[in-house]
Amino acid sequence: MNDDARQIEAACEGDARAFELLVRKYQGRLFNTMLHVTGSHEEAEDVVQDAFIQAFVKLDTFRRESAFYTWLYRIGFNVAISRKRRHRFEDSVERNRELKGEEPVDDGEPPGERLLREERIGQVHAALEALGEDHRAILVLREMEGCDYETIADILQLPVGTVRSRLHRARLQLREQLEDLLQEHPADG
Repeated sequence: MNDDARQIEAACEGDARAFELLVRKYQGRLFNTMLHVTGSHEEAEDVVQDAFIQAFVKLDTFRRESAFYTWLYRIGFNVAISRKRRHRFEDSVERNRELKGEEPVDDGEPPGERLLREERIGQVHAALEALGEDHRAILVLREMEGCDYETIADILQLPVGTVRSRLHRARLQLREQLEDLLQEHPADG
């Protein structure tokens, strides 16, 4: 029995500390994924919190047919989609900075290069936001989380063939979005 299975058993038997260990183990990874999915630091925090609450409440329904983090990610994606449907809004790069409460840190990079890099990062985020939820989720899981096709299929409850075709379409759409953005706002470089 692996560590997750032991913690799940203990949590199901009423050991809150066991579930806390699962939270500590997976909260950072889930947050990073949800940050890419939601595009908002504040929203990602809320999604992660809601996902762990739902996971705790439904822990006795976890069938152990997949890894715990796969089940948790599925809950997280469902929470993110539900929240997004409830209050649709778009975050710009400025709004993200506002929500994060962060200002750029001087890393010794020349200002022109830093601005160019930030603009390109903003363009990628804008292109990701323009994708449909299904395509964005698959891209985030594959390209940012490094999940294999089978894990993505398990998280999103899709056949592997559907994951492959959606990933292909998502990459094409992202490329088109980036080309459109770059034509609208070419960066000097």
